[in-house]
Amino acid sequence: MRVLLVGAGGVGTAITRIAARRSFFDHMVVADYDLSRAEAAVAALVERDPAESRFSAARIDASDQAAVTALLNAHHCDVLMNATDPRFVLPLFEAALAGEAHYVDMAMSLSQPHPERPYELTGVKLGDGQFERADAWEKAGRLALVGMGVEPGLSDVFARYAADELFDEIEEIGIRDGANLTVDGYDFAPSFSIWTTIEECLNPPVVYESDRGWYTTPPFSEPEVFDFPEGIGPVECVNVEHEEVLLVPRWVDTKRVTFKYGLGDDFIDKLKTLHALGLDRTAPLTVPSDRGPVQVSPRDVVAAALPDPAGLGDRMHGKTCAGTWVKGLRDGSPREVYLYHVVDNQWSMREYGSQAVVWQTAINPVVALELLASGAWSGAGVLGPEAFAPKPFLDLLIAYGSPWGQREQ
Repeated sequence: MRVLLVGAGGVGTAITRIAARRSFFDHMVVADYDLSRAEAAVAALVERDPAESRFSAARIDASDQAAVTALLNAHHCDVLMNATDPRFVLPLFEAALAGEAHYVDMAMSLSQPHPERPYELTGVKLGDGQFERADAWEKAGRLALVGMGVEPGLSDVFARYAADELFDEIEEIGIRDGANLTVDGYDFAPSFSIWTTIEECLNPPVVYESDRGWYTTPPFSEPEVFDFPEGIGPVECVNVEHEEVLLVPRWVDTKRVTFKYGLGDDFIDKLKTLHALGLDRTAPLTVPSDRGPVQVSPRDVVAAALPDPAGLGDRMHGKTCAGTWVKGLRDGSPREVYLYHVVDNQWSMREYGSQAVVWQTAINPVVALELLASGAWSGAGVLGPEAFAPKPFLDLLIAYGSPWGQREQ
């Protein structure tokens, strides 16, 4: 397998560090708009192992579909691994199809709220732009594996595993994400891309119910306290827009699906303030300068003002937990289970030099790539993680040295 990895930020760099310890691929081209970032990711691998020759660096503009296709073809890549933010999903998705390559991403094409009733009805849903192209991918005999990070990704694998192995009938599936991470020296330092965090937290959250379909609610709705394992403890979680709610019901029979994220009052207040000031907007504003007017996206300014999450690992302490809570029936009796994956930042920094949140996101697409390379997972069209057998994935995750857990509720 030959891989084009687009994006050499925190998650992309963590992907290279995890993949370098595996033998399933022949070559990985690490491409980024900032060539120095791609070169640094490759150089770090060679420094660790001077015999490592399976990685090379390239510069690419992820929005330039034709250039990405040309890069795929020039390096004879079998798969495009998208490690950029969701703005670049569609051009990379289409570039992979044009280049006759498979495609894997960790976040899906962006949504657009309903123009009149945003907190009741869905508009353009997450992933709609990709699913409407499913026939083209199927006819081409190529696979677009979408939403294959940790959330979405591993959380969806857990949902399918619960349906296959643990329940006869499922009433509700709820993705629950929480952490007790702190960052020395910062009052506000998100552990993941603030651009993506703003997008998913301030958009209308989507909920699925089998008798109603997909609908939306106001941001931060339906608060609940969820007790997370391995010492993290109780965290208040609220509804957030996320891909699992759009993916899980396509392949898993359930009456309800939600996604709730443990944000905390302070984080929510800051997000609300950004929204009130219009600093969450992506449309450029005209800003005067000494060199004349310039166009600036307010959200990009916020992202530039905050520390790079990938560089916070040395200051970060605690654990992060991603998991899937499932409620239903087994042998006629009620059952509730929480399937989860916890990463300790001290461990991920010591073992890989990557902070916990980006490392936890990165390991799952690498596992998926290995399953595709071996043929354990295969298919054509636009498919989510739920479309595949979960046990090979969960077994390989353990083989990577990153076990998952199961707790009866």
